[in-house]
Amino acid sequence: MLNRFARAFVTRLFSPLARLFVKLGISPDVVTIVGTLGVSSGALVFYPRHQFFVGTLVVTAFVFSDTLDGMMARMSGRSSAWGAYLDSTLDRVGDAAVFGGLVLWYSADGRSPTMAALALACLILGSVVSYARARAEGLGFVANVGIAERADRLVAVLAATGLVGLGLPEVVLGVVLVILALASLITIVQRMMLVRRQAFTPTPEH
Repeated sequence: MLNRFARAFVTRLFSPLARLFVKLGISPDVVTIVGTLGVSSGALVFYPRHQFFVGTLVVTAFVFSDTLDGMMARMSGRSSAWGAYLDSTLDRVGDAAVFGGLVLWYSADGRSPTMAALALACLILGSVVSYARARAEGLGFVANVGIAERADRLVAVLAATGLVGLGLPEVVLGVVLVILALASLITIVQRMMLVRRQAFTPTPEH
């Protein structure tokens, strides 16, 4: 949903920066790697210290590299299967770092096994969502269904975490984690059922 409605705005916002980086000869792969390091550092350094707002600001500052690198690749004519693979793989690293940072806080000084379990569930289920699609496509099937896209899940958890860092009740983040875990689980089931239908549908003879 966010991908559909926000892409045009984000493209206009970051086009000048993308053109500048291309002129400077910066590789899209470098932007991808730096962005992932920034997201991971912001989440794993600040979240375990309960510095939720600062951590969210740092993560947000780097998370748009996921859009920027693609724009640079298209502008420079350097779009490739390798770039797409690198981008998708490192996206999983950044996502895991965000939820992992929350797990570290709530399983230690935060002393909330329930919140830690919810964050861990989001981490695991989010990874399975991605794997379910990647594995399906590797086998020649289509599995691009789901009630919540990656961007939706990421924006939701970052917004909730940042607002809790500003003083909102912690239950807000708890509710968001429950919703994200359920959405991820439903998406996994949707993708499995879609692949199952394709796997058992007879191939038309020519």
